[in-house]
Amino acid sequence: MPQTLRVLTEEQKMQFDTEGYLIVKGLFSPSNIEEIVETFDKMSYETIPGYFEPNLEADGSDPLQRYPRVMHPHRFNDTSMKYMLHQPVMEILADLYGEEAYAAQSMFYYKPPGSRGQALHQDNFYLQVEPGNCIAAWTAIDEAYEDNGGLLVVPKTHEHEISCPDKADTNESFTTHYVKPPKDGVVKPVIMDKGDVLFFNGNLIHGSYRNKTKDQFRRAFICHYANSSAAKINMHYNPLFKSDGTEVILEGNPDGGPCGVETTEFFYH
Repeated sequence: MPQTLRVLTEEQKMQFDTEGYLIVKGLFSPSNIEEIVETFDKMSYETIPGYFEPNLEADGSDPLQRYPRVMHPHRFNDTSMKYMLHQPVMEILADLYGEEAYAAQSMFYYKPPGSRGQALHQDNFYLQVEPGNCIAAWTAIDEAYEDNGGLLVVPKTHEHEISCPDKADTNESFTTHYVKPPKDGVVKPVIMDKGDVLFFNGNLIHGSYRNKTKDQFRRAFICHYANSSAAKINMHYNPLFKSDGTEVILEGNPDGGPCGVETTEFFYH
């Protein structure tokens, strides 16, 4: 029997199932956002080998040298772990999956003014969740819109298979992978307020433009999850976590994916 929806309306669930994504407004409170901001403001002056390695003396020619992504902060920071397992997020994920969700990854993006965006891509190319799929929960820490490099989605592409990426234009993208949208695909900007969360399917084609503003960061706290019935995941995402913090280890997925080689590169937004 499918799980009864506990949090989302039928219309919201239908939106996710038909379009591949869903925005839930105000899922993080102002005090939640303030705590996240304080945590990562302090962290921005630190170096954490393997997770956050800024060039504190950067000349500003590439803003991401000074403010690179923070990878897997839940592995060393209690605030990140707490909000990766944020109860309202976990409840919505349970609705979307129809079963319990396991947390696999956390990231924080500062995306300062002038930062390059990220070319279009698909998340489950990297996570390799099987059977099932990953779902992203992308939380806006600042307002996110087209000019400051908010997210872009190609609706309905969650129905497409995972593609082997082409090479991206690294003048505009700080990652090297690019997935070309279908001929009938429409690249749509996602407009979000602080505290909103965008949930999207692991096959959905998405990315972001450059931050064109002079003085606005576009910070985001992004986590990825797997369905509890999944048996395999890319080994780099173990251990996963249940909502109560219990560790879960899934089998490392040996499938080379659509490119025929094992994926080891972490992905970015």
